[in-house]
Amino acid sequence: MLTRLERPHAGFSFEGDMGTVTNRQRRVTTGDYLFPNSDAEAAARFAALSELFDNISIGHLRRLRVRAGWQCLEIGAGSGSIAKWLAECVGQTGYVLATDIDSRFLERLQLTNVEVRQHNVAHDDLDEGIFDLVHSRLVLHHVPERERALQRMISALKPDGWILLEDHDSTSMPPDPVGSNGEVLLKTQLAAGKVLDDGGVNRSYGRLLLGRLRDYGLTDVGAEAHASMWQGGSAGAAILRANFQQLRDQIISRNYVTPQQFEDDLARLDDPEFMAPSGILWSAWGRQQ
Repeated sequence: MLTRLERPHAGFSFEGDMGTVTNRQRRVTTGDYLFPNSDAEAAARFAALSELFDNISIGHLRRLRVRAGWQCLEIGAGSGSIAKWLAECVGQTGYVLATDIDSRFLERLQLTNVEVRQHNVAHDDLDEGIFDLVHSRLVLHHVPERERALQRMISALKPDGWILLEDHDSTSMPPDPVGSNGEVLLKTQLAAGKVLDDGGVNRSYGRLLLGRLRDYGLTDVGAEAHASMWQGGSAGAAILRANFQQLRDQIISRNYVTPQQFEDDLARLDDPEFMAPSGILWSAWGRQQ
């Protein structure tokens, strides 16, 4: 079990089931994750995700009344934008543990009330019953062992602690060029979906979150959904571009599209006339009894 909870300092190290790790040198094990942070597209992805979704996540966190002194766990913290916001809320009497399977983008935080930890929530232990808040965004649908990961997240909560889970349903509202004039269904988008399915991603998982929190006996549960229309050159198009580029080799090697079709679809993402509905971001919350 990982038991360290004292406030971290710049250059901290900790010991746990993964051995001794410092925030300057980490063993990166991304497993089967299809969008590794080591890829060149990762920075553009994180910038676009923050632009599109940070205000949504922060709105829900505000409604949960995150406050000074809270102990918070941010799973799959990515670039650290939400971890940084949480750190400001909990102040120097609080604590934020920001984890990721590859924490390279979190190292820049260097905040005295934030601990950065390389951690795989499906495989690595978490302490139980110690956090006032557990949050993850766009994590669980990527995790083949998502039920084990969800159990760990819920078990990490204190009594009366809150969990906020945010995940996509990208299957319920695909682009419909016939029914909606101007929407574009790219062959590469369909191909990327096949690669994700092949890799064990549950592209509908966001819609299941509320039911799972109910099944685990949480109280005060609720859920909301957010969707938008992504246009050429937008942050949404930037996410599609990063997705396509990171999956390019698998898409083409499996003959889902030709190299020329792939390049044509990338070009469409810069076309001002391009538009396609986003996936549905579901935000679900509940309180531990």
